[in-house]
Amino acid sequence: MWYPLTFRPLFMERVWGGRRLAELFGKPLPAGAVIGESWEICDRPGASSEVAAGPLAGRTLRELMSTDGAGIMGRPVAPGERFPWLCKLLDARDDLSLQVHPPAAVAASLGGEPKTEMWYVAAATPGAVLHAGVRPGVTPAEFAARAADGTVADCFHRLPVGIGDVLFLPSGRVHALGAGIVIFEIQQNSDTTYRVFDWNRLGLDGKPRELHLGPALGSIDFSDTSPSLVSRETVPDGGFSKRTLVDDLLFLVTEHSGEGTARDPRRGREPALLAVAGGVVRVAAAGHDVELKAGDFALLPAAMEIAELRTTGGPATWLSTLPGVGSQTL
Repeated sequence: MWYPLTFRPLFMERVWGGRRLAELFGKPLPAGAVIGESWEICDRPGASSEVAAGPLAGRTLRELMSTDGAGIMGRPVAPGERFPWLCKLLDARDDLSLQVHPPAAVAASLGGEPKTEMWYVAAATPGAVLHAGVRPGVTPAEFAARAADGTVADCFHRLPVGIGDVLFLPSGRVHALGAGIVIFEIQQNSDTTYRVFDWNRLGLDGKPRELHLGPALGSIDFSDTSPSLVSRETVPDGGFSKRTLVDDLLFLVTEHSGEGTARDPRRGREPALLAVAGGVVRVAAAGHDVELKAGDFALLPAAMEIAELRTTGGPATWLSTLPGVGSQTL
């Protein structure tokens, strides 16, 4: 029953969002809305992706995980277990709030979920920056005082970015996506964010958005003073080039670039996610041939037969996401 699965995106209106997901990727955004996030593959309470095409069209990822989670994951799945990753596109017309996600060691005590994520820059205006990590010497007391007087952004590093830049954000790293940037985001299946500062703006309801300084201070890694972008170095891979973006227990994310026919990225009975950053990639398996253009995502279930990936119309760049080696949750 398994074949390359594509899903209908779920659009999330955000005060800092815009309309570039339609401009860049042809996403059918609702008229008049400022869309900050397109949830492309998700299995969250109240927000589960719906299969877009093929025999499983209309079924949700939640249903599929419940009825044959082993077929997706390649291992037994516990009752109620959710798909482990959440994949998004983000359009930051304005700066996001300065924020942090709780590490696993403290998340439960704070009433939240841990969240580690990766950002891949798809578009950036000249001068665009990411905010990430605290500056050396900043103490929790100084950070709290600056959060109160509105100068806490001075405690963050500012990283200029362009297309293809990547930042890994382990839980506990303070950060914010800067204005003028569009990203692919691969993250743990979590939606816990503690805002430190929101630029004194009002939310979509005309009221200030809630801040969470106490839980944030309990989550921030104040030893994280040297954030850096992922190296742009690539290595040959069978006629293509590849670049390791994240090699973590939670996920292994790789960028692939080139033209021609490429191997299935899976290493046996495990799932894989594909996200096309540029060009067109066709994925053929189980009698199905799926075309993915820039901004499109697909899930290759573990039980699906070996797939063939091939570019059409020129070179392409895509990301593959696999379970991290040694992962206990994937």
